[in-house]
Amino acid sequence: MKNIVTIIALIFSISTAFAQKTVNASDIMRDVKDGKAIEISNATIKGVLDFTFMNEALPKLPKRKSWWNNGGTNTIEKQITDKVSFINCVFRDDVLAYIPDEKSGYTFVANFEDIVTFKDCTFEEKAMFKYSDFERNANFSNTKFKGDSTFKYAKFNRDITFQNTLFKEPATFKYAKFNRFVSFKNSVFNESAIFKYTEFKDGVSFRNVKFEEDLNIKYTKVSGEFDITGMEVAFDIDSKYTKINGKSFNKYLLKK
Repeated sequence: MKNIVTIIALIFSISTAFAQKTVNASDIMRDVKDGKAIEISNATIKGVLDFTFMNEALPKLPKRKSWWNNGGTNTIEKQITDKVSFINCVFRDDVLAYIPDEKSGYTFVANFEDIVTFKDCTFEEKAMFKYSDFERNANFSNTKFKGDSTFKYAKFNRDITFQNTLFKEPATFKYAKFNRFVSFKNSVFNESAIFKYTEFKDGVSFRNVKFEEDLNIKYTKVSGEFDITGMEVAFDIDSKYTKINGKSFNKYLLKK
């Protein structure tokens, strides 16, 4: 009997140790504002994470904004200067580094100057990183995007990985720029994947990637390695004007 009680207590202590804690998004954003590095693991994040700090910026801006003000753009950029790391976290609400605010006419964008990690995470709602500039390494491996996600126009300056990542909704990397090699190895796109006009300047791996609907790589440019070993596309591939090391996509396949 004593042994059974000991075992039950041990199991309980282990499960408790690995149980996810709950963290409020407002607490995280306060630390970001204060210039603190964010390092959170095994947590459920409640509330919207708005890295653009739109609500804070809006009262300081003119109520009516014309395009010729602000240097010819209505885009307001926020620089996130310190490390942002989430490992094995669940985001219950939106994670926003991009907000087009129709009421004010402004577009709010967050850029990341230090390392960004969203590893083994789950985005239950939106994950918006349109126009974001990632100046250091970024890691989105083993992560699930269950809601809408976009990296349209995003720029990745250093090492970046999307290995073993799941995109349940349409995923767009249109106009994104990858300055270093990027891997999508073993990832799954449940719906359309859009890489139109994307630039891979140091190679890309789609090894064993499953595109369960369409793959759009129209106008895509790849320099360096282009690994599509084991890649599966259920429907159509739009590869018009695609260039793989200066060759068309079809010619690249024939060469292989």
